[in-house]
Amino acid sequence: MIYRRKRKEYNLIIFLTLLKLALHLFANNNFGFHRDELLYKALGEHMDWGYKEVPPFIAGVSYLSDLISSESVFISRLLPTLFSCAIVFITGLMVLTMGGKRFSILIACGGLIFSPAFLASGYLLQPVVFDQFFWVLSAFLISRYIKTHNENNIYWLGVVAGVGMLTKYSIAFFLIALLAGLLVSNNRKLLRNTIWLKAALIAFIIFLPNLIWQINNGLPVVKHMEELKRTQLAFNNPFEFVIQLLLVNASTTFIWISGLIYLFVSKANSKLSFFSWSFIFVIALLLVLQGKVYYSFGAFPMLFAAGGMCFHKVFGGISEKLKYAIPAFIILPSIIFLPIVIPLLPLQSTLRFFSFISKDIGISFPLKWEDQKMHKTTQDYADMIGWEEIATHVNTAYQSIPAGELGQTTIFASNYGQAGAIDCYGKRYNLPKSVCLNSSFILWAPETIKTKHFIYVDDEFPDDLIKSFGQFKKIGEVKNEYAREKGTYVYLFSDPIVDVNAVYRKHRAEELD
Repeated sequence: MIYRRKRKEYNLIIFLTLLKLALHLFANNNFGFHRDELLYKALGEHMDWGYKEVPPFIAGVSYLSDLISSESVFISRLLPTLFSCAIVFITGLMVLTMGGKRFSILIACGGLIFSPAFLASGYLLQPVVFDQFFWVLSAFLISRYIKTHNENNIYWLGVVAGVGMLTKYSIAFFLIALLAGLLVSNNRKLLRNTIWLKAALIAFIIFLPNLIWQINNGLPVVKHMEELKRTQLAFNNPFEFVIQLLLVNASTTFIWISGLIYLFVSKANSKLSFFSWSFIFVIALLLVLQGKVYYSFGAFPMLFAAGGMCFHKVFGGISEKLKYAIPAFIILPSIIFLPIVIPLLPLQSTLRFFSFISKDIGISFPLKWEDQKMHKTTQDYADMIGWEEIATHVNTAYQSIPAGELGQTTIFASNYGQAGAIDCYGKRYNLPKSVCLNSSFILWAPETIKTKHFIYVDDEFPDDLIKSFGQFKKIGEVKNEYAREKGTYVYLFSDPIVDVNAVYRKHRAEELD
């Protein structure tokens, strides 16, 4: 019955969701695996209740994808893409919860579809998009509870919170912010209901296996966060954070800012003002904790929904033709960022596009990497190039070893991207699994290794290893000038003259400590 009453609205939400799907499906296969995707694919081959960097949800997604195809970039990105589309769909439902019609849906969902932030984070095999989904779903369930007083929404919130904690721990910040938003809004009386404690118990039970794993393994997440804060977060600047916050959604920023203000002044949706309060609390928490801007992405869709309502309030009375020119005026400027944030074009066409916007338009900031230097492509795209080259060179080294001595060979990679690439593409060559002491690979690194032959992958010259083996041979290197791994070499060492395992065990112990 509800669908019949709002058929046009639901059809528009479905259409916009499918538009989002079409954009990503068209782009998803143009480039290779991203460095981080290779790590998460490896997690899927070592299923457990936890890992050094993340909870287990992304490993389960990777495992399911690999059941279909382990080398297909398209298949690996399918589930993330579907979840990013679900975010658009739920945003449309939030507009309906606020009483919005088609114009509001078009503004909210259209803006979200073409937001560079949600395009860039909505297709890779990473925990980010799933984390965003559970944030958005949490906000939607609370809004439905406020509107309908149906307690089933809060029971489902407990399930979503638990699964969300198995995805990324950052959802805890959002849940705290949502409850704080309820507390300072005119909904505080709702928190007296014991249903919230029951929901918290449901979430805790779902999250418990990962918590037990963390405790049994010495809380690696704490060590990971300390390392992350020391190497990255400590350098975050609050002023730059705010600037990025205003820029990441490009021209669609006008939509979410309008939504933020609208909820504070709207009488019709005054009960949902907690959305705006929660967003402010999330940003405040991230500023205090020196978090990155993308940590907050999951809090934007609820404001996009409110922004759609605001635009209807302001422009709803003008003529139809002029009114529907508004979404185009707001959203179209963001379209220029499409080839920058998703691999919409093949590599060579993308490079020509970057050259054009850099030289002719003056937009060059996307080409600036962490090394603060300008490059010919973005860092994310550079992280999708060169991995098959590495696997090919490793196979060349492996095949040069006498057949009877292959069982005495170790393939060692210096970082998780290289190790993930070798394990992913090595299946076609029947290569043994790589050994790596970086990131979560340390969790399944063997206590000892075979050292008759040692295939080593690194971007630095291994002076110490040369002294440890009787024979040394440089096999190949990544020569693709657009790859971030450009200059990574594959070496073959044979006939050790010292106890290589003693050195290996020392490094392994240091990484595990």
